[in-house]
Amino acid sequence: MATLLTKETFDKEVFESDIPVLVDFFANWCGPCKMMSPLIDELSEELKGKAKVFKVDVDKEDSLASKFGIMSIPTFMIVKHGKVVMQESGGRSKNELIEMLGV
Repeated sequence: MATLLTKETFDKEVFESDIPVLVDFFANWCGPCKMMSPLIDELSEELKGKAKVFKVDVDKEDSLASKFGIMSIPTFMIVKHGKVVMQESGGRSKNELIEMLGV
């Protein structure tokens, strides 16, 4: 299951990671987010050791959503070597997310 991040844990977990990171910005009321949730949790398990997968609840962590300009959800952010390399909104297939991560 993907770990929920807060503003207190975000930078350490995401920007200090030595492997690629996928962050799913979501909300509990969002239909497409609910559809993506099981897939995100699967990826979290399948990619252990190759990539990290996290979730950010935009309703609880609105400052993070603002910081990264999240205007629609779900939005997926890819971070490699401490830098945001991609940010895409909307549902994605498992293969698309793996390709985005490059693992």
